[in-house]
Amino acid sequence: MEHNKVDIELQDSYDDQQKWVLDSSTDSRGEIPLRARTGAWRAALFIIAIEFSERLSYFGIATNLVVYLTTILHQDLKMAVKNANYWSGVTTLMPLLGGFVADAYLGRYATVLLATTIYLMGLILLTLSWFIPGLKACHEDMCVEPRKAHEIAFFIAIYLISIGTGGHKPSLESFGADQFEDGHSQERKMKMSYFNWWTAGLCSGILTAVTAIVYIEDRVGWGVAGIVLTIVMATSFLIFLLGKPFYRYQAPSGSPLTPILQVFVAAISKRHLPCPSDSSLLHELTKEEYTKGRLLTSTKKLKFLDKAAVIEEQGNENTTAEKQSPWRLATVTKVEEVKLLINMIPIWFFTLAFGICATQSTTLFIKQAIIMDRHIIGTKFIVPPASMFSLVALSIILTVTIYEKLLVPFFRRATGNERGISILQRIGTGMVFSLFAMIIAALIENKRLDYAKQHHMSKTMTLSAIWLAPQFIVLGIADAFTLVGLQEYFYDQVPDSMRSLGIAFYLSVLGAASFVNNLLITVSDHLAEEISGKGWFGKDLNSSRLDRFYWTLAALTAANICFFVIVAMRYTYKSVQPSLAVVADGGDDVETAVSNNTSKFT
Repeated sequence: MEHNKVDIELQDSYDDQQKWVLDSSTDSRGEIPLRARTGAWRAALFIIAIEFSERLSYFGIATNLVVYLTTILHQDLKMAVKNANYWSGVTTLMPLLGGFVADAYLGRYATVLLATTIYLMGLILLTLSWFIPGLKACHEDMCVEPRKAHEIAFFIAIYLISIGTGGHKPSLESFGADQFEDGHSQERKMKMSYFNWWTAGLCSGILTAVTAIVYIEDRVGWGVAGIVLTIVMATSFLIFLLGKPFYRYQAPSGSPLTPILQVFVAAISKRHLPCPSDSSLLHELTKEEYTKGRLLTSTKKLKFLDKAAVIEEQGNENTTAEKQSPWRLATVTKVEEVKLLINMIPIWFFTLAFGICATQSTTLFIKQAIIMDRHIIGTKFIVPPASMFSLVALSIILTVTIYEKLLVPFFRRATGNERGISILQRIGTGMVFSLFAMIIAALIENKRLDYAKQHHMSKTMTLSAIWLAPQFIVLGIADAFTLVGLQEYFYDQVPDSMRSLGIAFYLSVLGAASFVNNLLITVSDHLAEEISGKGWFGKDLNSSRLDRFYWTLAALTAANICFFVIVAMRYTYKSVQPSLAVVADGGDDVETAVSNNTSKFT
């Protein structure tokens, strides 16, 4: 009789899990979401749609930015690349602020609304700077020096877009991932695919940007391109709003920094206390008491922090714990969340080299394309230089599709890992491809320089831009592994209450890499001038030595991979306490879960 009662209770629990979403999210009315009507792909598709338009706008500007700065604002190569990297750096570091605001105060949905509004303001100003007479670049068609008013308006516009991106990127991507419940096995597998298809969607936006938008900028006008981008962004914003009834919402949980400080303060204040060898003696809430996020199991690393969860007075454990201040006693889950963040620091640091390689595709690679022959064979059509980036986007889409449809099922069978290969293995694989990309880029640039010397008297004899295809394609393969892996890693491994910040951490890799790239350009150019009397970055590419800069990046990447492998082999992934919800998957799994839990009662 007792067995039957337990079986019924567990079956009821499973039925509830299938009908309702029980991860503390709410629907648009503030109630527990009904699984059949909210979330999963029906909601994620609305979110991917607005990401398509955001990437369309961003890369429509980013890939042609060096061209704009050198041709419209008449900056030299070195200054143009630096300004492009500064803007890229700010744009990818701003999500740290946006992610914090989303997680702590506004919530992800509200942050997306505010950020998209600011983004639209930037696009509108960028467009008006080409149509309002007082803001136009020049009076005449031939322009030697642009108006200061246009320059100011242009930089205000693109930095408004930076601010908009800062709130948009971390909030939107994590909001999309929130539509899949971790505790439901089918949706958990969908979430693993979500980051792949999210990347395919944004790459579709990038592909459209570097073909259609760049063509409009080069052949029709920057103002017309601005109109197109503004209309597309406004339309996708309306589509995003239409999806409101289908979304699942996570409430902001306050500043994520406070629990981190509480763990450090509690651990330091109890530094003289012995730490029990049995982790069950450490303080933890029950699953009924812990209503937000998931409970984590204790790990053996950074044992000093475990002292924050040591109960000072013996006796009635629950009574003692209730009286303790959170600045004096932390739970095991809070301690483990701090450990997760500390363990991420070396991973973040050793992915910077990849970020530096990735920034070349929108700066120096594009500048190489400008001075090479971009005619399509047999026609008079000239491919815009920024459209070469379409090779990266196509490479990412193709690689992600092959990875999702062929490699993941194969590796799941071979390794037994639900993901196929681990997240860090995926990231490391992309790093190896980025190394190959830099080696190829160095060899191709050396060939281009030799070709330019042989035909220095001829303005018509230039090397075909098709020679650049391998470095773009291989770097795209690297992005498909490492960038998608970083998105999944930082979303999955941060505390549940910090997932917008998690996406911001991933973006900050690219932001910090842009600034480090500028530093490398300055230092390497100065050292080369000191040693040989001639720097690596001249007024044009034929007087520069980009090949040597690429070889330097290849050497740094190779050394970095060695350190990354060491760190990755010692890394401990987030360990979530198991529950019925995670095990249950229907059919035989239900019977197994019921049987396993029944044994605990007998």
